[in-house]
Amino acid sequence: MVDATQFKNAMSSLTSAVSIITTAGTAGRHGFTASAVCSVTDTPPTLLVCMNQSSRSHAHFLAHQKLAVNVLASQHEALSNAFASSQLSSEQRFAFAEWTTLSTESPILKDALVSFDCEIEQIHNVGTHTILICPIVAIQQNQHPSDGALVYFNRAYHQVGEVELA
Repeated sequence: MVDATQFKNAMSSLTSAVSIITTAGTAGRHGFTASAVCSVTDTPPTLLVCMNQSSRSHAHFLAHQKLAVNVLASQHEALSNAFASSQLSSEQRFAFAEWTTLSTESPILKDALVSFDCEIEQIHNVGTHTILICPIVAIQQNQHPSDGALVYFNRAYHQVGEVELA
């Protein structure tokens, strides 16, 4: 059997997009930084989001039954760190950027590369994490394609896809 340390070391070799997952409802706005997001199917368009069950936002996501996946651009490293920090309150995290909403009223990062507004359709608990299966109800795409993407690889942020202007 593979142990947790060996698994984490191996997973650090997997390059992942960095996203901020958000929700809003009666308990306010909540969010966390995630790299465990992927497409499930395009018919109907659906994403999978993994969330640690020990997250202070966990219960709010389950109660609200909706979320937004905000895929971060290269300039969002500080924002990613804010949403990963246990030192900031939920509302303090949101003060670092401008937000709007789409169909579900989950916070949409105005300058994200792309934001997926979703409903939570299925919930599966596996080990320390909850897997959320989320049909997409609306999409907001960045109109500035020269923005690079923020990715996480080998336990560090990296920027990919920047277009250099001559």
